[in-house]
Amino acid sequence: MNDARGLAVTSSSAECVAALDRTAESYLAFRADMGAQVNAAVEADPAAPLPRVMKGYLGMLLSNANALEMVDDCLDAVRAAARGNPREQLHLRALSAWRAAQNVEAIAAWEAILAQWPTDLIAMRLAHFAYFWTQGDARGMRASVERVMPGWRAAVPGYGYVLGMHSFGCEEAGDYEFAERQGRAALDGNSDDLWAVHAVAHVMEMQGRSAEGAQWVESHEARTELATNFKFHLAWHRALFLLDGNNSDAALEAYDRKVRDLSSPLVQAQPDLYIDVQNAAALLMRLELLGVDVGGRWKELADKAEKRIGDHVVLFTVSHWMMALAADGRFGKCDALLDAMRDYAEGSGASEAQIVSQVAIPAARAVRAHRRGEWNAAVDTLFPARHGIVRLGGSHAQRDILWQIMTDAAVRGGRVDEARTLFEEVRKSRPAGAPLPRYYRTKD
Repeated sequence: MNDARGLAVTSSSAECVAALDRTAESYLAFRADMGAQVNAAVEADPAAPLPRVMKGYLGMLLSNANALEMVDDCLDAVRAAARGNPREQLHLRALSAWRAAQNVEAIAAWEAILAQWPTDLIAMRLAHFAYFWTQGDARGMRASVERVMPGWRAAVPGYGYVLGMHSFGCEEAGDYEFAERQGRAALDGNSDDLWAVHAVAHVMEMQGRSAEGAQWVESHEARTELATNFKFHLAWHRALFLLDGNNSDAALEAYDRKVRDLSSPLVQAQPDLYIDVQNAAALLMRLELLGVDVGGRWKELADKAEKRIGDHVVLFTVSHWMMALAADGRFGKCDALLDAMRDYAEGSGASEAQIVSQVAIPAARAVRAHRRGEWNAAVDTLFPARHGIVRLGGSHAQRDILWQIMTDAAVRGGRVDEARTLFEEVRKSRPAGAPLPRYYRTKD
């Protein structure tokens, strides 16, 4: 049978294929029902390979070591069935590689799919995800989309999501004006594309359009009603705009009501989701660097961080675990976190193991040193490794918290040369004439 984009699926169940199409739509639209949809596909045809591979993908997207057993079960079931057309076999190869922390191999498998089947929306989005979170490769992320765009037409279901991905790739590659046009075009054709909303918000962040950015996120908030935790990330962007607009009180209120809403069923179901923790820790850190008292909010995050020591599925998250542990004074746990990172770098065989030792560990050590007031140690640790921070993944806006911590240590430690260098690098990272984030404006 064929899916909505005409791609062959090894199944004799129309309901299975329809549920797979709904899963793809939910995934691309950040809808909270994607798990229910993929389970429906598995139940409709337990022997079909692609539903179980897709379920494994969703498990990997949780970026939580606790989900890996479920991913293994999916892999075992697909291998035992020994079914699947060439495209599905490449998906199996990608999931196997991703599970083994061989992210470069996983990307290669997704790219092999796209070379033959450019309208495979799942392969496209997962490659997009991996370039972003595992490689920190903005140009690769943009190029991956551009290679397949000639194989798409506006009439093909999902075309708007392609434009949204292209928008974000262009933004991270520094092509801000075109990125905004693509993002708005994506939304014109598909108002459900929260990734396109997100891409345009990033453009406004990099261009320093704080008031307009806050309004942009607010104007699309109604579309997040059925969304996953990604709605909290959009709320984080709004909080950054408020913060840069000199409204710290509103940013702190946004933290409690939107960014880290502990009453939300989504947070209660996934209390330590990687992107939620990044949002929360980075916002609290930004507030503190501006002199705002955040009260006891770090404790809740530190409790979560203790339980995730040794989890390295998304490297960028680890420095945020360190922020929480150090802010709550749990320096013994900080040491345990660093020990686990060293063990992972030396023994995991992961494709990014070297990045752990060269960048992730210095970043975590610098965060700890900064919290302890060891300004020179923080600068000496991270300043030489700073150009590798991009390899931890995340966006310009997200990685800036590590730049702010490093700059703060340089300023407080009287490291004038390093501070000047960091300020100049921040200026060069943004469009000419764009105002810098508020932290730098208070220190410049």
